[in-house]
Amino acid sequence: MNNEAHSDIIIVGAGPAGLAFARYFAGSELRITLIEKAPLSSLKNPAYDGREIALTHRSKEILQNLGVWQRIDADEIFPLKDAKVFNGDSDYALHFRVPTHQKTLRSIDRLGNLISNHNIRRAVYDEVAALPNVRIITDTVVVDAHTDDKMAYITLDDGRMLTANLLVAADSRLSAMRKSFGIGSHLHDFGRTVIVFRVSHPNSNQATAEEHFIGSQTLALLPLHDHLTNCVITLDNTQAVQLLAKSTDELVAKAQRMMNDKLGTLNIAGSVHHYPLMGVHAHQFYAKRMALIGDAAVGMHPVTAHGYNLGLLSADTLAPLILKAHSIGADIGSQALLRQYDSQHQRHTRPLYHGTNAMVSLFTNDTKPVQTLRKIALRVSNNLPPVKHWIAKQLTG
Repeated sequence: MNNEAHSDIIIVGAGPAGLAFARYFAGSELRITLIEKAPLSSLKNPAYDGREIALTHRSKEILQNLGVWQRIDADEIFPLKDAKVFNGDSDYALHFRVPTHQKTLRSIDRLGNLISNHNIRRAVYDEVAALPNVRIITDTVVVDAHTDDKMAYITLDDGRMLTANLLVAADSRLSAMRKSFGIGSHLHDFGRTVIVFRVSHPNSNQATAEEHFIGSQTLALLPLHDHLTNCVITLDNTQAVQLLAKSTDELVAKAQRMMNDKLGTLNIAGSVHHYPLMGVHAHQFYAKRMALIGDAAVGMHPVTAHGYNLGLLSADTLAPLILKAHSIGADIGSQALLRQYDSQHQRHTRPLYHGTNAMVSLFTNDTKPVQTLRKIALRVSNNLPPVKHWIAKQLTG
């Protein structure tokens, strides 16, 4: 068989999840091919896109084990020490701190860490680019993909045909690979847009993340430096178009009003970015000799900050199963292996995905009965230690 045409694993999508998955096979005999539609330059030097990723302690451990964490400048890692949830104009907050027992047992001094998406992407690419058993093909789109009992087959837009023992899709929430293999999904188009931008301010953010639910709109504050915060405004698409048509000063003024001037006078500290808000959860994470990871498997609403954490977890679940199978000479693309991956990862993702969507529905419904229910929910959650402990455990990972 042509060594150039055949790999043990083909990964479609060289985003942070696909690259992290490839990194697991460093030092192994497995040959990996990554297919990416973007140019190589965007992998080597990804542009700032406004997104700050909240990483759990589990995600930090995964990135450390992969050698990625060590490549990120310490000055670009921001501690997240507390988190608060506000409802409307009320000063009452559902407050999450680091669970006391976790501080004692693991010396944890924060809920997690915030790192810009482009810094994670660059670090994981640099780690993978040096691997001799990983080939990265860029500027290329998969035009056909199918599998049989023995192998996976893909055709690229330049006519090349590649084969592998296992095909892994890590392309996007709207994964073309997922669709081509007939895997259905729960797709939730929220009809909303996320607008993200950094602001500087005179008052300290106290390394505290805040989520403000104000009618049907939300404002998330993600603390970076003491006087630098990432603002995330979520509103319906029509309102977003109107707001984006206004000046940057008006956008910043809106954020300042939404947070009741608590950080003082805000000033824009970078570019403004916006994204459609969509959640997705595949009905299953595998087909014949094919698996889904990253956003192709699960794309989360950002309110609980679990998107990339679940992407890393998918890689951390599937890759060890493959390495174990390979070590004993078993089939790395067997249905039994892929079913095991599906079962394990579904247990983690389904409760978080549907729970997050239910919470968003509750806190963005502005009818009077629901407003009352929100107030009750915040106070009950604040005063039930088991509930707060469970939520804090999800936040810290």
